[in-house]
Amino acid sequence: MRVNAVVQARTGSTRLPGKVLRPLGGRPVLDWVVGAAQKAPGVDAVVVATSTDPGDDPVAERAAQLGAAVVRGPEDDVLARFTLAAREHPCDAVVRLTADCPLLDPELVGLVVAAWRQDPRLDYVATTLVRTLPRGLDVELARVDALQALDATATGYDRVHVTSGLYGDPERFRCLGLVVSPAANDLRITLDTPEDAELLDGLVEALAERSEGGTSINTARTGWRDVVAVLRARPDLVARNADVQQKPLEAG
Repeated sequence: MRVNAVVQARTGSTRLPGKVLRPLGGRPVLDWVVGAAQKAPGVDAVVVATSTDPGDDPVAERAAQLGAAVVRGPEDDVLARFTLAAREHPCDAVVRLTADCPLLDPELVGLVVAAWRQDPRLDYVATTLVRTLPRGLDVELARVDALQALDATATGYDRVHVTSGLYGDPERFRCLGLVVSPAANDLRITLDTPEDAELLDGLVEALAERSEGGTSINTARTGWRDVVAVLRARPDLVARNADVQQKPLEAG
């Protein structure tokens, strides 16, 4: 059973344009996400799904430089990009990752993939059905045939958010959620606003200082436990984006 990681990435963010190529710790945010996906146990290939808009040419170029495959499709129909990725790079399931989550933990990706491999009849496995991890560590896996079935019927924001039509219809699709304890879902480490960028800059510096290899960010430990430990010890960092509100699904 083949599992590919598909990273959705584009430059046209409304709240923080160009965020996926923004520097973080000396390298673009996209590098962090693709690198984590490439290190994740059980992932057979990494595909970056960007749009056909010329503004996303730099995303496609950078992804190729990182050794990821690239597919390009409609800017606002992300579900179509995912089904395109599955057609051009055949697999049985895809891990959905977003390019605005630079501190993604390969261990969490591997856990989700391993859970699905134990029961490949599942249509959807994720860390988000019951959210206990910080926002920004999200990992979702979907069977390709389930995505194809959803593609035939999905409308509105279900075409933008890719998986909302799966977990939103548990009578139709078989779903499994992974949770951690103690919960840390009050924390936010995704990149969507300037305030998020300020937190991530400070967090990456703190992680580098905490790493045993010195202060080089390349040696920083960025597992989810380390991230949570730093943020619990640094309420000043948490305060940087504490007032940011997550956009509702309907907002795209």
